[in-house]
This record gives sequence, structure tokens and C-alpha cells, in this order.
Amino acid sequence: MRWDNLGESPSALFGADVVTRTVDTPEFRGITFHEVRARSLVNRVPGASRMPFEWTVNPYRGCSHACVYCFARRTHSYLDLDTGLGFDSQIVVKVNAPEVLRRELAAPRWRGDHIAMGTNVDCYQRAEGRYGLMPGILAALRDRANPFSILTKGTLILRDLELLRQAAAVTDVGISVSVGFLDRTLWRTVEPGTPAPERRLDVVRTLTAHGIPCGVLMAPVIPFLADAPEQLRATVRALAEAGADSVTPLVLHLRPGAREWFMAWLAQHHPHLVRRYEAMYAGGAYAPTGYQRRITRQVHELAAEYGLGPSRPGRARRIPPEPAPAPAPGKAAERAAQGTQLTLL
Repeated sequence: MRWDNLGESPSALFGADVVTRTVDTPEFRGITFHEVRARSLVNRVPGASRMPFEWTVNPYRGCSHACVYCFARRTHSYLDLDTGLGFDSQIVVKVNAPEVLRRELAAPRWRGDHIAMGTNVDCYQRAEGRYGLMPGILAALRDRANPFSILTKGTLILRDLELLRQAAAVTDVGISVSVGFLDRTLWRTVEPGTPAPERRLDVVRTLTAHGIPCGVLMAPVIPFLADAPEQLRATVRALAEAGADSVTPLVLHLRPGAREWFMAWLAQHHPHLVRRYEAMYAGGAYAPTGYQRRITRQVHELAAEYGLGPSRPGRARRIPPEPAPAPAPGKAAERAAQGTQLTLL
């Protein structure tokens, strides 16, 4: 691990000594937790990123969801940890996340910008059941009326339903659940540590029933395994029946770190597809533009058929509310046009 090379000063990375724990219970067997005290929590997204947000909060590094395609695998190499099994089982826990976030939100320089969570690793992975960091994080955001969004595959988010309702009463809250397909056989091998797709759809139903709109990130759409027209239709229909208020498709992308792990999985479980993938992703991390556009168009058409619209993030409310300035003549039309596009969160 990287801090092993720092002598007696792991504070160069995390600001305090690292405590490593293993827990001999069935749900955590094989997982090692590295408890650290973070010096900062709100992270700026690099300007070159494709993400439609500028700030993130990640209370964990590594993820026991063990999704073989996870683009965040590469981030584990920064700590000299393995991006394969190490990413799945060596979990860094920022145990002081709630108090650090409160301090940063209260700083004069912080302007109350939108904060995205669950965009690197899932903040409702199994570790959250042990460490319970999210209630403190949500309370901090609620108390500052700071807008935020959460993307998750975890059903544990329902534990925090009341906090989400309280936050939604004072600021803009966006919740998205990730469901890329319904195939249980595919799910068991490609997303082995996650709740089943139908369990995630239950999360959508529950949130919607409690007045919290919930979109679905239909991701990843996996070429040749989950992209047949009948598969796309079945997934979109299930999302509509669960009460999702939007669907956003995202085709599988394979960045370094994830690419090697995914291709090893593919060679083991679907060896006949290896050459097709090598050809499809020969140009880089992303599938060809034409393929992406075709999948997006198909999902968009199915969404319209089943009454699902695109995501429409609203303006954050403040405490006390500020009067909204009159929009420039051209801006209203611009925002209306943007509202018809599928967005990530």
C-alpha cells in the first residue's frame, strides 16, 4: 500500500494514522477495512471530465459491489492497491467524513454548489452498514440546504428515507438508482456484490411512494449481452412499472484498470465475445459513437412509449429563499431545450 512507503507519516495522504480491521462475519468475510481520518472531503471534478457536475463527496474508496466493469478501479492504484480483487475487498473508510463535510460546507469560500455522491464508488455499499457515515453526511447537507444527488445500487439508502425527505424540503435532491439490465444470470457474475436488479427496482418504488422522485441510470448497457431490443424493452418497461420518473442509458465504457479486469471476466464467462470486444473498443475506452447513439435512441423511444421522460433537475431552494432573477431572453429557451436531453443524474 502506498502509505507503507511513507515511513511513520501516513498523514501525508490522510492526515492521521491508518487503522486496518478485518471483520469475521459472513457479510464482511474477505474484506479488509482501512480506517482513515480525511483532511478534506469535497472534491473538485477535473475539468476534462465528462461528468455533468463539479463537486463530489466519496466517504469510501474501493467497493464491495465488485462490478467487473467499474471505471473507479483505476483509482485504487494511487494507493498501490490492486485494481482487481483489491478494489473489491480493500475498502478505505473516511471515518470522520460527516464532521469534515460540516466544516467544509460552513467555510466562507464554499458557495453551496451541487454535490454529487456515488459517482466514483457506491456510498451505500456494504461498508455503510457497518460505519453508518451517510446519515451524518445527509444531515450536514440538509442543515446547510446544500443541493446534492446520489447514484446508487444499494438498497441501504432506504434506511435514510426520512433524512432524504427532510433534505428535499429545503434544497434540490436528486436520487438515481443504477439498473442496466434484468438478466439475473448476467447480474450474478458481472455485479456479484450488488442487490439484485429487482431489489433496486423496489428502492425506486419506495422512494417514489414517499414523494421522492427517483430516476434510473440504465447503466451499463453491455454490448452483445444486454443490448438486444427485447432486453432493452423489458428493462425500460420494468423501470416504468416501478415508478421511475426518468431513464438515462449509458453504454459500457472500459477505462484502464477496469478494461483489464472486465476482459479477464469476459474471457472466462463469454470467450466467444473477446474478439468482438477487442474490435469494438479498439479505439479507446468508449464504444463507437454510432452504437452509443443507436442505444440511446432505442431507450429514448421506449421511454416515451412507456411514459418515462428525461431527467429535469430543478433549481435548488435555499434557506432563506432568494428571489430568482428574471432570465435573459435567450436563456429560457436554452434551458427548455436542455430539459429534453437525457442527463447522467
